[in-house]
Amino acid sequence: MPTPTDDRRDLLTVIAYMRAAPGREDELRRELEALVEPTSQEAGYVNYDLHESVEQPGTFFFYENWESAGHLDAHLATPHLTRFASIMGDLLDEKGLTINRLRRIA
Repeated sequence: MPTPTDDRRDLLTVIAYMRAAPGREDELRRELEALVEPTSQEAGYVNYDLHESVEQPGTFFFYENWESAGHLDAHLATPHLTRFASIMGDLLDEKGLTINRLRRIA
């Protein structure tokens, strides 16, 4: 099964991960799921896939690909992302959100 970067090494890949604060797993899951549909309508969107860890339920990962860093920056400024940013402090554990921007090399 091909991945978005098989033929597009120029795409910006993002892996974002976070763990829910104790007792907030279901609420965080709902909030993250709500980001998927509006994000799929954004300019520069390639994919925005939400995953939950099998070994550590309540740990979530986004695997994303964007046409450019500018498109990612625009995504981070959308109303649905700024709203999430305003509430995530209450939903996440003490480590918060980690975002890794990547380029495929092989």
